[in-house]
Amino acid sequence: MTNNISINNKIYPTKLKKVAIVICLDGSQKEYFDVALEKNLMPNLKKFIEKGSYELAQSAIPSFTNPNNISIVTGQPSSVHGICGNFFFDPDLKKEIMMNDPQYLRAPTIFEKLYKVGLKIACVTAKDKLRTLLGNGLSYEDNKAICFSAEKSNECSKIYNGIDNVNEWLQKKVPEVYSQDLSEFVMAAGVKLLKDFQPDIMYLSTTDFIQHKYEPGHKCANKFYEMFDHYLGLLNAETNSIVITADHGMKPKSKNDGSPNAIFLQDILDQKFGINSTRVILPITDPYVVHHGALGSYATIYINDLSKTKLVIETINNIEGIDVVYNKDDACKKFHLPLDRTGDVVCMSDENMTIGSSLEKHDLSGLNEPLRSHGGLFEREVPFITNFKELRPRIGEKIYNYEAFYYAINNAGERL
Repeated sequence: MTNNISINNKIYPTKLKKVAIVICLDGSQKEYFDVALEKNLMPNLKKFIEKGSYELAQSAIPSFTNPNNISIVTGQPSSVHGICGNFFFDPDLKKEIMMNDPQYLRAPTIFEKLYKVGLKIACVTAKDKLRTLLGNGLSYEDNKAICFSAEKSNECSKIYNGIDNVNEWLQKKVPEVYSQDLSEFVMAAGVKLLKDFQPDIMYLSTTDFIQHKYEPGHKCANKFYEMFDHYLGLLNAETNSIVITADHGMKPKSKNDGSPNAIFLQDILDQKFGINSTRVILPITDPYVVHHGALGSYATIYINDLSKTKLVIETINNIEGIDVVYNKDDACKKFHLPLDRTGDVVCMSDENMTIGSSLEKHDLSGLNEPLRSHGGLFEREVPFITNFKELRPRIGEKIYNYEAFYYAINNAGERL
């Protein structure tokens, strides 16, 4: 075993003195932590920060779950790994394609590379849509890798997940997808895996059901962070090198009457340029849209007649509630997006606005609380909390959430 390995242009040690753990708390903007800390609901996190550091990081753009989780486990933005949303539009096939299959992944994960040099990997995610991407390149015959989701915990097998009978092992039933229980399952599994499996590298990724529904300080939000703090207390030890971050933040996106604040961009462009002249793609869209109605802060637009690109940009830029608009080349350069999976125009909305396609395409019946969502620049800032001071980001230095494993693993590694 060599002492160091290069993974996607970053150097990682392969001999670890501590367990390197990254926790991605989906949708957790800093205010959730700040309020809970102020109310003394997170005593373990308080101790964690006192010994370590609490910085703010930038997420990858778009500030959605899949791109950022894959950025965290590859250490790079989507221009490198290719996953720039839940789905993209293929102009050649004229099809919208879900990107939850490893065939769309263009870079190896940190897990895959470290597993191949002998390190033990444990990965638990809330929703199953991420599992196949996170577990790409792992093999389960040698008892050195475990990867499963809380959502499909009852379907786990040694062959495909490295573990079976998960619910019996954890003494927890399969949780409801739209519940806090899904995230608690992830944290409880992490604690038990640390003891029973003794991994070298562990990744725990929760879901943002609570954050979509409740603002910072709401009793249900506080209950979530109090729950998290309990499990953090069980994970936080001198033998573990831990980074806590988030895939994205979350902002309120409702009008005063509680209805969603949305720009239905496809309707506007159809009226201006004609039906089928443009196609608005919302990469937030996935099978789990009940809590946000597929309304996010980021959209990419394909244009049939590219000579009208400038006019489309001007039209979108003049819409109240739009924050920024870029052509493809500028957007990909500025936000490190893959050119071939990005539309001809990229736009993002203001802090309290979302972008939809056509009104008739959005089922908003499941929005029982005022809309909270993400995807743009206003939801890009996320916490970056470590239980160590060595190798921590320097204050004032721009850091990204996808550097979490770089810091966690290098802090866990043997000094050369």
